Amino acid sequence: MGFFRRFLDRQGRHFDSGGRLERFQPLWEALDSFFYTSGKVTRGSVHLRDGLDLKRMMIIVVIALLPCVFWGMYNTGLQANLALDPGRGGDLIGWRYALIDWFGVGYDPGSVLANLVHGAVYFIPLYVVTMVVGGTWEVLFSIVRRHPINEGFFVTGLLFPLILPATTPLWQAAIGITWGVVIAKEVFGGTGMNFLNPALVARASLFYSYPIQITGDQVWTPLAADYWYDGYSGATPLAQLKQDALPSDSFGVSWWDSFLGLELGSLGETSAAACLIGLVILLYTRVASWRVMAGVTIGTVIMASLLNVIGSDTNPMFAVPFWWHFVLGSWAFATVFMVTDPVTSAWTERGKWIYGLMIGLLIVLVRVVNPAYPESVMLVILFMNVFAPLIDHYVVKANIRRRLRRSEG
Repeated sequence: MGFFRRFLDRQGRHFDSGGRLERFQPLWEALDSFFYTSGKVTRGSVHLRDGLDLKRMMIIVVIALLPCVFWGMYNTGLQANLALDPGRGGDLIGWRYALIDWFGVGYDPGSVLANLVHGAVYFIPLYVVTMVVGGTWEVLFSIVRRHPINEGFFVTGLLFPLILPATTPLWQAAIGITWGVVIAKEVFGGTGMNFLNPALVARASLFYSYPIQITGDQVWTPLAADYWYDGYSGATPLAQLKQDALPSDSFGVSWWDSFLGLELGSLGETSAAACLIGLVILLYTRVASWRVMAGVTIGTVIMASLLNVIGSDTNPMFAVPFWWHFVLGSWAFATVFMVTDPVTSAWTERGKWIYGLMIGLLIVLVRVVNPAYPESVMLVILFMNVFAPLIDHYVVKANIRRRLRRSEG
């Protein structure tokens, strides 16, 4: 490894100030820091130094997301294989099915390998397109501004495909991540300067531009309707709840199955169990704030319980208890990985409680009351992203007034 380190040092001189490749110094620095820590470190006694830098923090989040990635691929393949007419497995048309036939794993929903491969041929292309297109924009802005390339996009690039339906066209994924990187982050100055979550902005741009490919009953299972069993429903549990009674009474999905993630939905959002594993990792490493997550949980319990008491003869969602809200839709995924984004959430300790509490209250309120939009998490978080600086402002002002009264007394 010493030889490789010396090799990088020799080549790096071409990218230093005055070198012939000086313009591409941010790209070189990103490559160098991918293998090693930065050679430029703070040494003065007036600075605080921490072993947890941005790169390590982002890698920890990526590791915490891996359970959702693997479960997302497995469940996507499982739902597709369950929906597939077994007599039609040999005449599926498309490059994805040609790959599955080449691997020879088949379409048996009882095979873990068959489910993983079937899900992987949908997730991996979305991930590759996201990383290539989004990474290109990151590099371009860094070169033009002569700023270092930050590792934050590793997380955004993994979050974005996980919050998409598996059937999202690849060209739409490219457009979405372009909006997320350029409009939500780079125009405000890059990593740490954005006030909206880039992954959610990317999905919102697709939600409003191409709603047919993002919502409805035909987007959650990666097979054309011609290949489905007759009568197979492609609606997510939340969508069915808008019309039916509680999940256990209406379409045979138990709470345990919903907790594990054996249901339709976006690639990475269905399994609360996988999110729980990520939660343990983030809390153990202190990368995520437990106060925000606790606030979301408390807000969900309060609003769901209040609506249970109010009740409704026409809207079955009023009767859904809070423990069902925990496992339905993207509540768990958003609580662990979205609301804890340190850049777009509140920064003050009291503000984190308020921020999380408001998100929990609004998620349930919009889910229950809005008849047209079964899931509310994306828009609620973006809405509260806008108010996070205002929350911090008034928390700080209140703290200043409290200290002034204390000094005057």
